Amino acid sequence: MTRSSHKTLLCIGFGYTARALAAALAGPDWRIIGTTRDRAEAAPMAGVTLCTWPGDPVPLSGVTHVLLSIAPTEEGDPVLASMAEDIAALPGLEWVGYLSTTAVYGDHNGAWVDETTPLTPASRRGDLRVEAEAGWQAIADLPLHIFRLAGIYGPGRGPFAKLMSGRARRIVKPGQVFSRIHVDDIAQVLVASIARPDPGAIYNVCDDEPAPPQDVLGFAAELLGLPMPAEVPFDEAGMSPMARSFYGENKRVRNDRIKDELGVRLLFPDYRSGLRAVLEVEDMDRFVPPADPPGV
Repeated sequence: MTRSSHKTLLCIGFGYTARALAAALAGPDWRIIGTTRDRAEAAPMAGVTLCTWPGDPVPLSGVTHVLLSIAPTEEGDPVLASMAEDIAALPGLEWVGYLSTTAVYGDHNGAWVDETTPLTPASRRGDLRVEAEAGWQAIADLPLHIFRLAGIYGPGRGPFAKLMSGRARRIVKPGQVFSRIHVDDIAQVLVASIARPDPGAIYNVCDDEPAPPQDVLGFAAELLGLPMPAEVPFDEAGMSPMARSFYGENKRVRNDRIKDELGVRLLFPDYRSGLRAVLEVEDMDRFVPPADPPGV
């Protein structure tokens, strides 16, 4: 293998999704660098070089691909503010992926949206993402690809822990649906885009079946053989402002573009297949079931 065949991926924010991408790319063709806020506390991953950012100098030499997964704050996108010029100046840059969110579309009363739908965010987090997307798009000649992710789940991130804790509630808001996506399907979308770069492209990343959240939680309970969690009307749920804000956005997100343009065939096209797969690999020993009440 010649040196020219090697690629270097810099993941600015080496979190849940970036780790899935690193696992999908693992092999002799790729050098992978990931940034973390605290290298001492970050779980190591074979074949990945970790650096602390902010803090350490980020190694940019030889970087050909960049994944941006750090969320913007009220002060804006920290990577855009401090590293955009350096990233744009990389001589061998082939691909930049920005992980955004479907919150940029706002509320559509359960109607379908796609990548051409006007951006009308209904939350502050949606506003910040729209601003961040625009900031990256404004950089001339940057090989930018935007991925608007639905709710992410997968091993270690799903409904099973809440169910095993005994704290799960099936919160019901009539007509409410959410789109979601298994982390392994995000990874395969990113890999497909890297293999077929199209600077300026925007992709919705979600499965085929937007579904009411109470149905998803109920199915997970069935998989575990647990009693169905009690239904609680949304208006009586006593949720945090952040949790309530998610219910303020009701839409169905189309994913045709990842299939038609990237040739992606979803591993988990619905929550049922996805949750079955998660349960197969989930470490259930880490969950502590609720104690039996006295006298039982």
